Amino acid sequence: MIKGVIEGKGDVAEAVSEAVGSPVRVVDRRPVSGGSINQTSVLTFDTGLRVFLKQNSGRYEGLFAAEAEGLAALHAGPGPTAPRPLALYQSAEHQFLALEYIESGSRAPDFWSSFGQSLAELHRRPGADRFGFESDNHIGRTPQINTFCDTWCEFFARHRLGYQIRLTERQRSADSRTVSAVMQIIENLDRYLPEPEQPSLLHGDLWGGNYMVGADGHAVLIDPAVYYGHREADLAMTELFGGLSPQFYAAYNEAWPLDKGYRDRVDLYNLYHLLNHLNMFGSSYLGSVRSIAQRYAR
Repeated sequence: MIKGVIEGKGDVAEAVSEAVGSPVRVVDRRPVSGGSINQTSVLTFDTGLRVFLKQNSGRYEGLFAAEAEGLAALHAGPGPTAPRPLALYQSAEHQFLALEYIESGSRAPDFWSSFGQSLAELHRRPGADRFGFESDNHIGRTPQINTFCDTWCEFFARHRLGYQIRLTERQRSADSRTVSAVMQIIENLDRYLPEPEQPSLLHGDLWGGNYMVGADGHAVLIDPAVYYGHREADLAMTELFGGLSPQFYAAYNEAWPLDKGYRDRVDLYNLYHLLNHLNMFGSSYLGSVRSIAQRYAR
């Protein structure tokens, strides 16, 4: 049971009615772009309420439940805002997730500095004394294992790099030399990664496509893959595909300075995401994976 989320109502209007505490009826449905595995639309109800609806066939079991848990966690304290999950339905044939509709807007003059400061607030929020999350979720369409570990190195080695390199071996998506280099990194990970002062709640997949600008001109986080980890991993992911302003990083560092050596660890954190892209999308990512793996395995 996810706090504040109505579960088990197969009819969207019925589920949303229970979530808001009064009967509502769909009067308009507008399809919108929503990625490669989901159908997405904006529903308008007779009360004027609007809801963002995600649906799929049920092929990716637990996908929406995990997203709802992640959004609920982000929504529960300081940090950038996130859509509030309202209703969830899961079956073998069909699943949907109804979310609070967030009106988009234009960036406020302080958008980037506000975003950086509020992300630091999210990372500083107390919440766990170990690394992981209460449940597994997904990174893209790949399962993401979040079983708790006592140390960050153990968690990142076992459930991030280790899980992805096993997928790579199973799919034969990398050559043996690259696999061997990643395994060498895993075996010596404590040489590269420090233990953080606290586990931080991370968005987990924080690139330019997973935030939007809300009606107030400030950042709204979407499509999370949350877990408690080292905050550096979230910051590193923002650098993988670029697009964020230097003001964002300056404001983050002013609010909570990054530790010495962060720049040396950015590519190592992003090796996880590149391995995942290699496993999902194929050989176009192999060169980047090989280059990073061989550099750190020296």
